[in-house]
Amino acid sequence: MKKAIFYKEWIKTRRYFPIALTVSVIFIIYALLGVQRVINFRGVAHLWEILLSRDVVFIETLTYIPLLAGLLLAIVQFVPEMQQKRLKLTLHLPYPQNRMLMLMLIAGLSELIVIYLIDYLILYVYLQNILAPELTDRILLTSLPWYIGGITAYSLTSWICLEPTWKRKILNFFISCGIIRIFFLSNVPQAYDGFIWILLLFTGFTFILPWLSVTRFKAGKQD
Repeated sequence: MKKAIFYKEWIKTRRYFPIALTVSVIFIIYALLGVQRVINFRGVAHLWEILLSRDVVFIETLTYIPLLAGLLLAIVQFVPEMQQKRLKLTLHLPYPQNRMLMLMLIAGLSELIVIYLIDYLILYVYLQNILAPELTDRILLTSLPWYIGGITAYSLTSWICLEPTWKRKILNFFISCGIIRIFFLSNVPQAYDGFIWILLLFTGFTFILPWLSVTRFKAGKQD
């Protein structure tokens, strides 16, 4: 049954996944071309000087890309479940309902993590060839909250999409906006270094929320 569930989720997202990956990589390359442009015109030493003296990391164009990737993945994965009334059928399959939802979320989360890991790999391979390890870490750690925020956006959007009533959807939307804002409060490099584990724990907590929507759905809540 696990394989069947994962396959079902892949069928829903198989077109979105390569598009999201491609767009994400394009933005990564665009950001790195900006870095290379600085090197070509002013040299690596000038790049180091800017990184050390200013609050910039040269990949700011990526800030909201992980967020959009997570948000859109949840929409692609769960909106058809609600619009086409598939969720009711899915929950009637001979399989524990909580485990069913968990596997659905794991399937989507796995795709998202693959995209993020490829992004990070490209960034690391390029940056470690031109920068000191400390500066490479500075850039990667600065971007880490953006990617954690993308995972949080996935869970919160799933929560909204699975909610059966529009009034609660709207409430959940505003709550989600407030939560997501936490990940983008500061533009200072490495501003979140002391809070990364808190952000990770908080993100893990948000994966409980889709269960609340499914529980309301099973209870027959509707407009």
